[in-house]
Amino acid sequence: MRLRPYVHSHDFDVISAWISDERTNALWSADRISFPLEKESFGRFLEQQFERSGDCPFVAAQDDGRVVGFICCSVNCESDEAMLKFVVVDPVQRGKGYGKDMVRLAAKYAFEIAGALLVHLNVFTVNSAARRCYESVGFVHRNTAPDAFTFKGESWGRCNMILTHERVK
Repeated sequence: MRLRPYVHSHDFDVISAWISDERTNALWSADRISFPLEKESFGRFLEQQFERSGDCPFVAAQDDGRVVGFICCSVNCESDEAMLKFVVVDPVQRGKGYGKDMVRLAAKYAFEIAGALLVHLNVFTVNSAARRCYESVGFVHRNTAPDAFTFKGESWGRCNMILTHERVK
């Protein structure tokens, strides 16, 4: 598996097909991205994320070029902390270790290329599969904000998880 920069004109149709319902969109983006995904508005969103916090979008691709995941990474140069965001794996490919490989590669990029001392991410407490994936890479719980998000009457906590270079598995 390899990480490569997200190319909007090439990758949008693949990724947008993975966000097939409102709940998936909420788990993925906390409704910061409108559903259904539209090419023009998603492109603007990514540009705004770059301007606001330096988010760099990547796709995870197999050696044959098939895209199996999407992730953004930003680095706060003042705190030397990187943040992984908008992590999603092709639903057909879930459970095969691609998410773990993608997150591990993104953390490696953050530590070795971007010079981060710590990598963190947020995950909703109801998303136990994602939490297990992050834990398998070496992320540990830092804190939880209970009732941080509401989706159709459900209240979701937001768990912040951290990874140090020594803990990467």
